[in-house]
Amino acid sequence: MKAYDGMYIDGAWRPAAGPDVIEVVNPADEQVIATVPAGTVEDVDAAVRAARAALPAWAATPPAERAARLTALRDVLVARQDEIAGTVTAELGSPLKLSQTVHAGVPIAVTGSYAELAATYAFEEKVGNSTVLHEPVGVVGAITPWNYPLHQIVAKTAPALAAGCTVVVKPAEDTPLVARLFAEAVHESGVPAGVFNLVTGLGPVAGQALVEHPGVDLVSFTGSTAVGRRIGAIATGMVKKVALELGGKSANVILPGADLARAVNVGVANVMSNSGQTCSAWTRMLVHRDRYDEAVELAAAAAAKYGDRIGPLVNAAQRERVRGYIEKGVAEGARLVAGGPHSPHEKGYHVSPTVFADVTPEMTIAQEEIFGPVLSILRYADEEDALRIANGTVYGLAGAVWAGDEAEAVAFARRMETGQVDINGGRFNPLAPFGGHKQSGVGRELGAHGLTEYLQTKSLQF
Repeated sequence: MKAYDGMYIDGAWRPAAGPDVIEVVNPADEQVIATVPAGTVEDVDAAVRAARAALPAWAATPPAERAARLTALRDVLVARQDEIAGTVTAELGSPLKLSQTVHAGVPIAVTGSYAELAATYAFEEKVGNSTVLHEPVGVVGAITPWNYPLHQIVAKTAPALAAGCTVVVKPAEDTPLVARLFAEAVHESGVPAGVFNLVTGLGPVAGQALVEHPGVDLVSFTGSTAVGRRIGAIATGMVKKVALELGGKSANVILPGADLARAVNVGVANVMSNSGQTCSAWTRMLVHRDRYDEAVELAAAAAAKYGDRIGPLVNAAQRERVRGYIEKGVAEGARLVAGGPHSPHEKGYHVSPTVFADVTPEMTIAQEEIFGPVLSILRYADEEDALRIANGTVYGLAGAVWAGDEAEAVAFARRMETGQVDINGGRFNPLAPFGGHKQSGVGRELGAHGLTEYLQTKSLQF
């Protein structure tokens, strides 16, 4: 076990203000692998002060120079990709291949995309007799989750730096080690002192202090809808900007005429990826009643193949939460066709890949975010019924539509109340905006739309 010390503040590792530490547990074997300092209000204040002091110079730095620092950061992340992947596997339990391709690979691509955007974005534009300036919003307080620990840091930090903002990151307490690695990469890439700062700590202490700090101009948070509501209320009361990427209960709609086997297999893979710990996972599969039984058989067979291919859940509390939802599904009358609440391993916070059939829209497992490897399959009578079910939750983060005719799928997707829809297995695009409708949040991440979250406008009239 390694005991890490210090917070990354103003370009250096500084001793924490308090003596408390957070234990980092490997969820695959339940062993403590490290400790990190538990940040205090004083640590957060020091980090915000450093960010404010660095803001004028960084905001005035030419975009091409900011782009060069982001390019250098991407290159460091590439050089340390194996170390990043191994770290995520150790603290999140993600299978190494997934850690290499997704947990390390996607942040590299996103960092590179913002290096290009910083160099090409129109930070000034002419509108009639006005010049409109797009300026950095200021100091950003970024509070990130554990499920994609590096990606979520990068999805906030890279656009903020490209915009000319300075940043204080408070990572999730379950996965702080890759956040420390990222701070080292920022330092190595030559980003000026104070532009990026890192404070590890607990949400009710360090996280709340960051949200409430008067020196923070924008709070960017990814996590549960319940916490997002609280953050939004605090920030709105202080008249500061928020960007909230929250929960999801996304629908995977398989229309008549679609390639059923492909749609089901891809849909099951989507739910099982990252052990189901993905806010945008298509956890509700909607199938026409004429092909419902066939889809259930295909899904159960597909899920059975994931027994040894997915990792554990992040911690014991998350495992018990998911088990509770599975038990509630059974109690409310859903039919268990794969998996269940039992663990397939003696050690670790595992839950079996689980598939429910005969799920109705009002059931708890069809309405609430489970955040585990659990798929609910619902039947529909016609397209209007499918649309009603797809839009029938408080969430609207992502989704999918499958059809034999692409135009038919697009027409259906246009009517879905959600922020992103994949058509017939469309590929992930790091330049496309990502974010939610309804209680899945406000604001967007990734691409040019993600950059604009960190900008404010000023108009000069001539």
